[in-house]
Amino acid sequence: MLQLRLRDLHLRIEGTWLVGCLDELYAELDARKLAIRPHAWLSDEWFSPGGVPGIAIPFYLAHPRLMRLERSQLLEVEGGTHVECMQILRHECGHAIQHAYALHRRREWQRLFGRSSTRYPEAYRPNPASKRHVQHLRRWYAQSHPDEDFAETFAVWLQPRSDWRRRYAGWPALRKLQYVDRLMKELAGQPPTVRSRRRVDPLRTISRTLFEHYTYRRALYSAESPRTWDADLLQLFSNDPRLEGREPASAFLRRHRSSIRCVVSRWTGEYQFTLDTVLGDMIGRCRELRLRLVGRERQVLTDFMVLLTARTMEVLSKKGRRDWIVL
Repeated sequence: MLQLRLRDLHLRIEGTWLVGCLDELYAELDARKLAIRPHAWLSDEWFSPGGVPGIAIPFYLAHPRLMRLERSQLLEVEGGTHVECMQILRHECGHAIQHAYALHRRREWQRLFGRSSTRYPEAYRPNPASKRHVQHLRRWYAQSHPDEDFAETFAVWLQPRSDWRRRYAGWPALRKLQYVDRLMKELAGQPPTVRSRRRVDPLRTISRTLFEHYTYRRALYSAESPRTWDADLLQLFSNDPRLEGREPASAFLRRHRSSIRCVVSRWTGEYQFTLDTVLGDMIGRCRELRLRLVGRERQVLTDFMVLLTARTMEVLSKKGRRDWIVL
């Protein structure tokens, strides 16, 4: 299957579970009396192109076999559950509304979010403690660019029962939410000024094979991890020769690799594929240092998850890193 070209998959949104998600999005917009209905099409990733009030949805969500392939290649399926799909659709809808009404040209929009013309950074350094931005998608994505800040704020505002007034009380981000609330009431019932139905990079035009697609994605998701794990690992495990009968630390980490990856990804927002690469490096280093398990297994597992979470957050907040998928 990996030798198939994306354009030869002959996939459509119609007849899939995505129709129900889009209908739910439209119902949420209707409840707010917003006239826009972003059109949607399949492409190779999530995005909403500039000047087009529409949403591109990744192809793998249109077929269960392709979702399984996505998981096997990247260890997770972004947007693969109803909850996560709706989160991303609301975010993309924020972009679509910005494009449909040219909201970024308004002075108050620019004062609150910044200039849309700001160049997208190769990397950004999120501040997990910041209260100037809402928290919606993982990795504090609102902090990456003014457009993403607006899209994330809109998504929080649109989500039913989000209780954003209470949740963000006292946060500077509340002013952005209040502005979006006023702005959307102003736009209620107004038809979009930009009505393009153009589809950018539709699946039927993409000639890459699935193999080429995942080779590229895996390269993007890989990250160079610091080779300075030794001090951390020696705090959790031991290379004392007298512990020859204890389980090797490398075997212990391999046994819990999946659960470690899932938990740390949930707390840090980091991609599981990236964390798995780091875990592979750490397992290899444990093998080279001949480290073995010391103490109670449950406590060591908890301590290791805390360690990996702390180191991941350090990389994200201090060193910055490439933002691979522009939603």
